[in-house]
Amino acid sequence: MPDVTRHLIDRGDGAGVELFQVQPESRTPEGAILFVHGNQGGRLTGAKEAVDTGTLLRFCSRLNVTAAAVSQPGFGASDGPADFCGPYTQRAIIAALSFLRAQPCVDPGRIVLYGNSRGAVASAMVAAQVPDLRAVILRSGVYDLEAVYKGSSKGLRFAIEQEAGRSREAFRARSALHHAPKIRAETLLLHGRLDERAPVAQAEQFSDALSDAGASVMLHVFECGHEIPREYAQMALHSFLQRVFDPAVTYH
Repeated sequence: MPDVTRHLIDRGDGAGVELFQVQPESRTPEGAILFVHGNQGGRLTGAKEAVDTGTLLRFCSRLNVTAAAVSQPGFGASDGPADFCGPYTQRAIIAALSFLRAQPCVDPGRIVLYGNSRGAVASAMVAAQVPDLRAVILRSGVYDLEAVYKGSSKGLRFAIEQEAGRSREAFRARSALHHAPKIRAETLLLHGRLDERAPVAQAEQFSDALSDAGASVMLHVFECGHEIPREYAQMALHSFLQRVFDPAVTYH
């Protein structure tokens, strides 16, 4: 069984970013997938969550790719403070992608970014800044933070205010809907129709914006809330990931 390795990398400004990864046994460069966790209910375990749940080992063995997970600022061993999916979080994800791209076992043309919940918010923004991603998977995300803030729970509003503030610039820096024309990577959106934190209209509007901008996008809406059951997500993920990681297919 492959070993899980832990790394502390530089965000680019001297701050540390924690990353866990599992590499396949193949010596031929293969693809890679980077997971970005969501809110963890105060546990703040960061990327270790993907290790403890077996996610990294499962994706590595089934797809024969490098599977990695990054801790957002303020989570795990990554330097904080947390900035609610803002520039520091985005830079941490970009640093993790650069780390993967430099690995001998990784084909830099087949890297997939997978963000969940607040990880999807940040990952969507990263997709607007990193043009060579093979694909991006966004699960239960918010793509117009200001619109959601106005109708969100008191607890979520407090977190946004404490970590990001309420300025128009702060909301825009965390709202990929405003940056959709910059996203070129094929995008898979996974969302619950009954999501009480991130209204399904967020995913629908973002899907439309990506499509209007000429990007390839697929939206899967499930009959569930914010937490999408694993078996639901697997149905959408299996064929998508098999295809995007297939080196025999030519992509344009």
